[in-house]
Amino acid sequence: MTQKRGVIALLPSDCTSCMLCVRECPTWCISLDSHQEPDPNTPQGAKPRLINVLDDFRIDFSRCMSCGICVEVCPFDCLKWEDKVDYDDTKENMTHNSEKLATHWTEND
Repeated sequence: MTQKRGVIALLPSDCTSCMLCVRECPTWCISLDSHQEPDPNTPQGAKPRLINVLDDFRIDFSRCMSCGICVEVCPFDCLKWEDKVDYDDTKENMTHNSEKLATHWTEND
């Protein structure tokens, strides 16, 4: 099957802010902000455990070289390629945040 590359989509609810995509990106076009919160699934009486919670995820498509490394290294499959292209021609509009990246996600797999 031939993979078409248009735009990267994000499923924010599955992102754990592990930073693998950020660290592995050769052009450093990905950035994210997160914070830590107590894990609600920690059993009562157990030592509190913290989890990372995604605040914002950004990709600057003006710097992205469409290599797909971020999609490949994501251990939670929250990044994927979508066939559509959704780029504006101005630099300010080439950076897509979590909200816009989530709108790219389609359930056609």
